[in-house]
Amino acid sequence: MTFLQVSAFSRAQRYVGQIIEQLGAGADHPLIQWWLSLCGFGFSAHDEIAWCSAFVNGIAWDLRLPRSKSAAARSWLTVGEVIPLEKAEVGFDVVILQRGNGPQPGADVLAAPGHVGFFAGMSEDGRVMVLGGNQSNGVTVAPFERERVLGVRRLR
Repeated sequence: MTFLQVSAFSRAQRYVGQIIEQLGAGADHPLIQWWLSLCGFGFSAHDEIAWCSAFVNGIAWDLRLPRSKSAAARSWLTVGEVIPLEKAEVGFDVVILQRGNGPQPGADVLAAPGHVGFFAGMSEDGRVMVLGGNQSNGVTVAPFERERVLGVRRLR
């Protein structure tokens, strides 16, 4: 019997452009709600809740990979193997970023705003490409400044 290995990135990539928050009162995307349920929210959670970590948790759950079980993006700083950004690989690694304007605490502070998604490579101008949920209210690939990276973790 042959088993097909599916990377977290390839699983996540299936949702790019397909999963978008629902507009209007009482309209929520059921898959986003399910991902949020993996982080302790009820199934009636609204898709306006920051769900980047829930998305990563959902993909990790699908593939039986370690997961944070938290909706906090910085919770991923405690999961997996520490990888330098220079050695990050598409398909295997999660990138944790600072979120917000102005000075932000470093990676040693877990209880602060953040963002998390799958490493999708580097842009020609040196920005980190991230495949993530809750990027422009959907699953997208977007560039982030390298200086915002708090850490990279490999899930195994």
